[in-house]
Amino acid sequence: MRMFIASLATETNSFSPLPTGARSFEEGGVHHGDATRHPVTYWTGAMHIWRESAEAKGWEVAESLSAHAQPAGPTVRAVYEAYRDEILADLRAALPVDIVLLSLHGAMIADGYDDCEGDLIARCREIAGESAVIGALLDPHCHLTEAMMTKATLLVAFKEYPHVDVPERARDLFALAADAAEGRTRPVMRDVDCRMICAMHTPVAPMRGFVDRMSAREDSGGILSLSLAHGFPWGDHPRVGARALAITDGDAALAERVAADLAAELFSLRHEIMRPYPDIDGALDRALAAPPGKPVVLADTSDNAGGGAPSDATFLLSRILARGIDNAVVGIFWDPIAVRIVSEAGEGATLALRLGGKCGPMSGDPLDLTVTVRRLASGLSQHFGSLASPLGEMAWLTANGVDIVINDTRTQTFHPEAYTGLGIDLSGKRIVGVKSSQHFYAGFAPIAQEVIHVATPGAITPDYANIPFTRRAPNYWPKVEDPFR
Repeated sequence: MRMFIASLATETNSFSPLPTGARSFEEGGVHHGDATRHPVTYWTGAMHIWRESAEAKGWEVAESLSAHAQPAGPTVRAVYEAYRDEILADLRAALPVDIVLLSLHGAMIADGYDDCEGDLIARCREIAGESAVIGALLDPHCHLTEAMMTKATLLVAFKEYPHVDVPERARDLFALAADAAEGRTRPVMRDVDCRMICAMHTPVAPMRGFVDRMSAREDSGGILSLSLAHGFPWGDHPRVGARALAITDGDAALAERVAADLAAELFSLRHEIMRPYPDIDGALDRALAAPPGKPVVLADTSDNAGGGAPSDATFLLSRILARGIDNAVVGIFWDPIAVRIVSEAGEGATLALRLGGKCGPMSGDPLDLTVTVRRLASGLSQHFGSLASPLGEMAWLTANGVDIVINDTRTQTFHPEAYTGLGIDLSGKRIVGVKSSQHFYAGFAPIAQEVIHVATPGAITPDYANIPFTRRAPNYWPKVEDPFR
């Protein structure tokens, strides 16, 4: 057997003010055929697993591009086309191949391309031929498009949000592809539109039970794999929203029935799934009323770099300072200019600093603060599940009794290591603010007495009924109560 592997991934927020260009990918990580010869990261974990699994079987592996960018606005057309064409050229050079495995996202949009993943998969199919097994690993916040469904052999999405199961799903996809290539199975895929757009947090009920029940149905009665595509709410795409996906062994009717069952079950849980978030002052009131002990973790959900937000919004920090709250830490602010200034001043310096609010109205007003530089660091990383994610140049600042963490590499806050790596002790903090929508949960929930998702203003405000789509029909809940009429 000969296997070809490649990766190209970013999540596109159609409403973000930040274009996704070559520098965004270079910051995220670009490897031209040698990602698996470098240390494993969150972005390259699947590629490492596929190579190791294939070589353990004695298969040949042809490795192509691995390129990843933090979510932002649409990808520049020339950048997408150059990366896509590099993968396609490498695939032609690798022919003949039995299996093509692609680590993608599923919600990548570029100038002139509404469905980058579908475009790439379709072109791979043209080159590899109809007999090749083509599998794609997807983020559940994907748009499960017609091109992806018809041109791929296998699509597998992570089951967890936060996405702590990337290695497990990468192994699942490899096993499914191996079985198909070796003639043991004949995968058939079908999906059903759930007509829902909302956040679906899998660590807690009712999504915990839904995912567990979905997983238990796999590998039984001809079912090979089940996935739920949550959809990415801020991608302006005709198929944005939740879709249930079933893969069966040669039985299209079974796949349709199972996907329809999953979609119906999910829809029945919709009111339990979507929990209301308090506004900033409501969340701060709850945090201040909490008994002493472990910190209360506040999620700045609308300024999540992982959803395409700038990660420099000041709304939460501004209210903490205005209310005179101390013994709090907030981060990670993406502010390369501030990082440069405080790095020049050095550790121990006290200076006037304009922080945040640089990318537009969704970032709020900049804050003019007097800060003390407590620590400067580079080369740190934070874990997301079992995989590491770099943090770039970092600074720990204090202002009015509040610790503020800033950096020059745009990323959401995944893990307490983002703070403790700088020397910040979280155990005695009253409030820990994190710029993340949900991926922080696995790392921070164990240290928190309470986790509060806050309905902050920003680029990805969780007002799902009023996202200004231009391409998605308004037949989804909560836009309408019964979208199936």
